[in-house]
Amino acid sequence: MLIDIGSWVLLSLGGFFVFVGGVGVLRMPNLYTRMHAASVTDTMGAILIIVGIMLQAGASLATVKLAAILLFLLLTSPTASNALASAALLAGLRPSESTAADTERHQ
Repeated sequence: MLIDIGSWVLLSLGGFFVFVGGVGVLRMPNLYTRMHAASVTDTMGAILIIVGIMLQAGASLATVKLAAILLFLLLTSPTASNALASAALLAGLRPSESTAADTERHQ
């Protein structure tokens, strides 16, 4: 019973983090702040959801597979965010310029 409660708490918190990340992507003013909102909250949401599913799966092969997926996500999500930021910088989008321009447009 405690494992089920803990699992559902983790799943609910993970869903909340993913939802907040989606709202952050829609509400933030520029690429860099959107990318930050998405990468941080979605990574935390994925961790919580996968750990919640691992609790439901118990000690089985599915848990090992979920742990491998979790490790893969923890390695690739920050790498993808870094690659996106690097590509934006190479394309000429500077964080201070975009922030200042977007702030002026939203006032």
